[in-house]
Order: sequence, then structure tokens, then C-alpha cells
Amino acid sequence: MTAKSVIYEPNGRAGEYSELALNLYTGCPNGCKYCYVPDVLHIPPEDFHWTAAPRLTLAEIEESADIYGKTQEGQLDMLTDKTADTRNILLCFTCDPYPQGGSTFTRNAIRVLKSRGLRVTILTKNPRLAMRDCDLLVPGEDKFGVTLTTILSVDSAEWEPGAQMPGERMAALKQAYDLGLETWVSLEPVINPEWTIKLMEMTRGFVSHYKVGKLNYHPHAKTINWQKFGWDIKRRMDELGVKYYLKRDLIQEMGIR
Repeated sequence: MTAKSVIYEPNGRAGEYSELALNLYTGCPNGCKYCYVPDVLHIPPEDFHWTAAPRLTLAEIEESADIYGKTQEGQLDMLTDKTADTRNILLCFTCDPYPQGGSTFTRNAIRVLKSRGLRVTILTKNPRLAMRDCDLLVPGEDKFGVTLTTILSVDSAEWEPGAQMPGERMAALKQAYDLGLETWVSLEPVINPEWTIKLMEMTRGFVSHYKVGKLNYHPHAKTINWQKFGWDIKRRMDELGVKYYLKRDLIQEMGIR
């Protein structure tokens, strides 16, 4: 594996979430019913959701921390001044950086990135595990985020059977916020528009910003009036004065060009 394929510049829908990303594991035990990754990686879902294994070595992360892959140009740029690059590296898109069962690999990876003066963004459905690494994160630089899709544990167990419950995720967000970290929530995918709006209302006191995106690649998406939802959540977020980003595919459903 080359440095170019370790830390990379995502494009498409992923590029709306982060300018840089690093996928630490192959596989994800969260078992989300809406997960698109097995199809993308050509891995049977029953294998992908069984366990998570590090997909690279710490040495590869160290190398990649010095050389960023430019996916569009197909070239590598050496960063001579790390402090000049303030882009955060998202952990992770194709896996959860904190798979249930625990691993010290993520902590060691964060140590490597921070030793190079780089900035980290966490995105997890298991933030209780992520809290152990908050001592490595720097307020004003690094970000701590969770995905929220459901309110009740029974619904979470149906859609994301291997992940921590919504209450645990919200409690961890509050803890990270109290530590002075910038917190954020991925309200994607939207499973039930009313749930999503309520989740935003429940967490707005300790969340710095939200990103909202549709449900894709799942038949349930066709049951949702995306235009109505988009305008409803935008109106409510504006009323409450929270910071947010609506993904482009949702913006298009709203009729905004």
C-alpha cells in the first residue's frame, strides 16, 4: 500500500464531509442495514460486518502523514510546513474508527498524526470507546463527532445492531463538548425525518455543527418526502440558530440550484 492510498482527498458525497480522510480498518461490526461499503469494496456483507481488522500499518500512516495523496491530479505533494495545512483528517468513511471489541490501533494512529502536527476529526457510532482518546485531541484543532439516526434504542438495534445506543452517543458528545472539543453530528442517513429533527433539538446545546444527508442505496429512501424534510429541518435549524450543512443531493431535492 502506498502513501497515496492512505491519507487521501475524498470526492463526491464524501468530499462534502471532509477534505482529507483515513480509513483505518477493513470491516465494521456496527452492522448498519443501510451500509453501502460492502458493495463498494466488493465484500459480502456477512464478512464485512463480522469483524474489523487494521487495513494498514503504523509505518504506512507515518509515511502518509508526511506525504498527502492528491487523488484528482494523481500526484504527491510533500508538505514542508505542516502548520500551513489546517485541513482535518476524517477517521473514518468506510469503517468505524472505534469498532466494538476495542483496539489500541486507533489511539496509536492518532498519536502518529498528532506527532506530525496534523488535525483529526472523529466520526463514530461508538463514542464511549472514543472518549478514552480525548486526551490526545486538541481543543481548537481536532473535532469529535458521532452519527445519530434514531432516538429509541429499539430502533437503533434494528438499523445499527452492533453500534452503541443513541443515549450513549449523546452522552459522549456532551462529555467531549465539556472538555472544550469542537463537537459535530452527522445526521446521515435520515431514516425518519421526525427523528432527525428531534435529534437536532435534543443535542443543540452541546453540538457545534451538524451535517445532514439523505438515505441512499436503501428501498426505505423512496418512502420519504425529501423536499419537505429538507425545508422542514432547514427552517427549524434557522429558528434555533444552529450551524449546519445540507448535502448537495438534499439541496437538489429541495429545488435549490
